[in-house]
Amino acid sequence: MTARAWGLLLVLSGAIFLEGIDVSMMGVALPSIRAELGLSTGSLQWVVSAYVLGYGGFVLLGGRAADLLGRRRMFLLWLVVFVAFSGLGGLAGEGWVLVLARFATGVAAAFLAPAGLSIITTTYAAGATRNRAVLVYAGAGAGGFSLGMVVGGLLTAVHWRWVFFAPVVVAAALLVAAVVLIPREQRPARATGGFDVAGTVALTGAMLLLVVTVVHAPEVAVSTTLATLAGAVVLLAAFVRIERRSPAPLVRLSILRSGPLLRANAGAMLLVGSFMAFQFTVVLYLQELRGWSEVETGLALAVAGIDAVLAPTLTPWLVARFGNARVVVAGLALTVLAYLLFLPVGADWGFLAMLPSLAVLGVAFALAYGPLTIAGTESVDDHEQGLASGLLTTSFQFGAALGLAAVSAVIVAATADASPEVALAGYRAGLVVPLVAAALGTALTASGLRRTRVAVHA
Repeated sequence: MTARAWGLLLVLSGAIFLEGIDVSMMGVALPSIRAELGLSTGSLQWVVSAYVLGYGGFVLLGGRAADLLGRRRMFLLWLVVFVAFSGLGGLAGEGWVLVLARFATGVAAAFLAPAGLSIITTTYAAGATRNRAVLVYAGAGAGGFSLGMVVGGLLTAVHWRWVFFAPVVVAAALLVAAVVLIPREQRPARATGGFDVAGTVALTGAMLLLVVTVVHAPEVAVSTTLATLAGAVVLLAAFVRIERRSPAPLVRLSILRSGPLLRANAGAMLLVGSFMAFQFTVVLYLQELRGWSEVETGLALAVAGIDAVLAPTLTPWLVARFGNARVVVAGLALTVLAYLLFLPVGADWGFLAMLPSLAVLGVAFALAYGPLTIAGTESVDDHEQGLASGLLTTSFQFGAALGLAAVSAVIVAATADASPEVALAGYRAGLVVPLVAAALGTALTASGLRRTRVAVHA
């Protein structure tokens, strides 16, 4: 690739790194935010969930906007919005203001991310060049998830508000570089039609109700849980009906007939959902049960940041040598091992006892995240790259929201008694959530390998 092509890739990778780190930094800052704003455990998860729901709920519309209005235009516009609402979050004095700012920041990311990924998949030539670019891009996103834990710890040690202000500075620098490096484009000839706002509202509402159902299940009557679950199902059915009738659907439903695409999206949902559930549980364990500082917590979890090094170096070689599907399965299988290693956590575990789990998790993320991104966007026509990118990002973000909701509900249900012994048992129960999600993701993606073998032998 030319120097300009590398520069463009670095800018786009910087944006996805910023989005990843923005979610991850929040995890380490949550106890400090809870202490100052007086949030409960159930309310606390909304600081992260509001962002990922805004992200996941609007990213398909963002993908459509990128295809229709131009990827460069959408990238630059929504990077400005991202800067504005991230800064507002840092100024929040009440929990609801913070949650609202996080939701708006997530919506900005929802338009930003598919524009960035589709710029890559339409700018770089299909084959080895594009795969390498996608792996570097995805590696940056994965690195943001993991390195955000240590960066968040360091910033929170100053004050948790810097977790919001720091991204403003980085995003502003990226905006300047993006104006120079992202090439101007003509609107794709086949990208015609309008925007499916009704479908967006139905999908976002369904996701929101499902998360509310899971979060509040331990605290409310069974009838209330069933009512919100039924509401989520009704809205999801309405979304499907809208898409079938819309002249410009948010999702061309026939694209979902692709088995590899569905497996990639399911794997993405379960990978990120398990990771966010694990991070949420471990941060609460270290800071609230063990009394570790934000810096100590961030530095301990930074071991998982090895994926930022492995994703752009080792993963491309493994994909070329063994194939994308096998690397995905290996990565998800390693996440199962990582969570198993942490499951017997004790009340006095030191860093060395946690090290194997965190190191394996870093390797696992490096192997799974990038190849899942390739699997979710390959064999899709250029005029629908925004849609494919949006579907994949929806899966990542909804997985994060659902993982956080599930683990929060489990911990709340298991820690009615505030004693340290009960709290430890609650955290162990919470660790079952990422373990089950990772095992399911491994099984689903491995089923694709079996089908491939059958097809080859046939």
